[in-house]
Amino acid sequence: MATKSLKARHNRLAENNTQLDILNGGVFADGELPYFKDKIENIGKFPLRPKKLEILQINVGYMCNQVCAHCHVDAGPDRKEIMTRETMRQCLEVIKNTGAHTLDLTGGAPEMNPDFRWFVEEAAQAGIEDFIIRSNLTIIRANKKYYDLPEFFKKHNVHVISSMPHYTRGKTDKQRGNGVFDKSITALQDLNAVGYGMPDSSLRLDLVYNPSGAYLPGNQTAMERDFKKALIEDFDIRFHNLFAITNLPIARFLDYLIASENYEDYMYALVEAYNPAAVENLMCTNTISVGWDGWLYDCDFNQMLDLKVASKVKHIKDYNEDVLNDRNIVVSQHCYGCTAGAGSSCQGSVTE
Repeated sequence: MATKSLKARHNRLAENNTQLDILNGGVFADGELPYFKDKIENIGKFPLRPKKLEILQINVGYMCNQVCAHCHVDAGPDRKEIMTRETMRQCLEVIKNTGAHTLDLTGGAPEMNPDFRWFVEEAAQAGIEDFIIRSNLTIIRANKKYYDLPEFFKKHNVHVISSMPHYTRGKTDKQRGNGVFDKSITALQDLNAVGYGMPDSSLRLDLVYNPSGAYLPGNQTAMERDFKKALIEDFDIRFHNLFAITNLPIARFLDYLIASENYEDYMYALVEAYNPAAVENLMCTNTISVGWDGWLYDCDFNQMLDLKVASKVKHIKDYNEDVLNDRNIVVSQHCYGCTAGAGSSCQGSVTE
């Protein structure tokens, strides 16, 4: 399909906020590319089914101090969707009784939820094996009320996973805004100062890399070596692991692909890089994603497309792990992003 025609279709669909229609249209509806469900059916994986639940991921709100060009949450300072304490209490009941070993708090900037600290304090008592907080780093330096976050994280022994687009100022600021790199470096130094990221420290500090353009991430292991070398030499900063995550064609990144006339090429790249070996370890098979309002999803990306779980249990207040484990996972074309190359998940590559 010609780019002009694709852009016209996108503009019509965007008026109705139907990003799923955009993903299902164009090169897929015209038969130029195979549907994702057909790809996994060819290897006997459709319908996709969950394995043992390991990760409960909770999005506590879309409010953020940044407006990043690649953000699949479409987060920003103007977003009003914030998890209430009542929904947090429902989540806490589940956290205490779930078989999952990992609790993963995300946003937006989760720290901007007014009940964030209360929730962390309560959740930390639940005995979860790995308690993750996904921080954009700059929130630590956004306002004096956040300056003590490194100590707060340390007190509750949380695992900090932080966004860091690149180890250079130019590439980072291009993706996330002017001044983000310098604030991120200062925040990483603050975290190092309390023990995060040190080689023998139990205070886990990992970084997340997303490509800054319409291309797939490189080899995760090689990039980790490059990041570690540059950050130690230039800023004496240390961290444990780097996770390389593919940008999925939804929300702001989809808008960017259309506006830059890269949508077709990017979708072709994802399909051509499809790796059947990545299907086995897709994050949706061992994760439940909880939206800010308590609705349940197979993954964080499905949450942004409002693709709720295909189960009788759809909300955290009705949570039943046995029922949820007996569902089919909802898939669509954006799922190619998680099966391209070495695969992609919130914990990085799935086949390396």
